Amino acid sequence: MRKSRRSAFQALMLGLAIALSTIPAEAKDVVVFAAASLKNALDDAAAAWKRETGKGAVISYAASNALAKQIEAGAPADIFFSADLDWMDYAASRNLIEPETRVNLLGNSLVLIASKDSNVQVSVQAGSDLAAALGDGRLAMGQVEAVPAGKYGKAALEKIGVWDGVKDRIAQADNVRAALLLVSRGEAPLGIVYKTDALSDPNVRIVAAFPEGTHAPIVYPVAAVRAAPAIDDNAVSFLAFLRSDRAKSFFEKQGFTFVNKSGSNS
Repeated sequence: MRKSRRSAFQALMLGLAIALSTIPAEAKDVVVFAAASLKNALDDAAAAWKRETGKGAVISYAASNALAKQIEAGAPADIFFSADLDWMDYAASRNLIEPETRVNLLGNSLVLIASKDSNVQVSVQAGSDLAAALGDGRLAMGQVEAVPAGKYGKAALEKIGVWDGVKDRIAQADNVRAALLLVSRGEAPLGIVYKTDALSDPNVRIVAAFPEGTHAPIVYPVAAVRAAPAIDDNAVSFLAFLRSDRAKSFFEKQGFTFVNKSGSNS
C-alpha cells in the first residue's frame, strides 16, 4: 500500500512538473546600464518600446566608468550604453560584451554652463580668463580622470591653454548629471557638461560651446553584455529598437546626434 501511494505521488509530481514546463515563462525586463547623460532620452525610448512591445527595461544610470567596473564585477546587466569609446573598449578588452552587437549610436557636444540667473560671460578659446569668471567658486565637472564628460572637459581646457589656471579649482562629481546639479543648485558658478544635459535643466544656461577640435569626438557606443548560452531575446529586441528611426526622435529631441554606425572603434 505504501509503495502504491508513493508511486501515485511520484506520478502526480511528474505530471505537475510537465504541466508547469509548458507554461511560458514571464518575459523578464531588460537590464540596461547607461551613462547618466542618457536619462531623459533613454527613459522616453524605453517607454515607447514598452508601449510597442509590452516589454520593459530597467535602466541603471551612472558614470560609464562605474558601470563598466560593475559589469566586470559581475553585475547582472543585459546592455551597456557608454558615453565614450574608452569604457566600451575597456569592457570589450575584458570579454564583457558581445562584439557583434556593438554600435556607435549617438554623438554629443560639450558646453560651459552657468545658472540661468547668472550674468557671467566667458568664451572657451585660447586666452580666455576662466579662472576670473569663477570668482571665488569652483568649476563643476565629472571626475577628470575617469568620467567621460570630465575627461573630455579636461582635454578641452588643456587644448585652449587654461587648464593650469583652473585645475586646483575643480569640483569633481561622480557623473555628469551630478556636475550639472552643482550648477543648477547654485553650488558652483560654472560647469562643463554635455549639451544634452544643459538642455534638460531649465535652471542652467549655456555660456559657450567648446569647438569640436578641442577634444576627441563624443561618441556613445551600445552593446549587449556577454551572456551564456546566448543573448536574451529581449535584449536583442531593445537594441534593435534603439537603432531604429522610431527611437531616433527621442535622442534628437534631447540634443543628441544620431550616428548609428557599426564598428568597434569608428
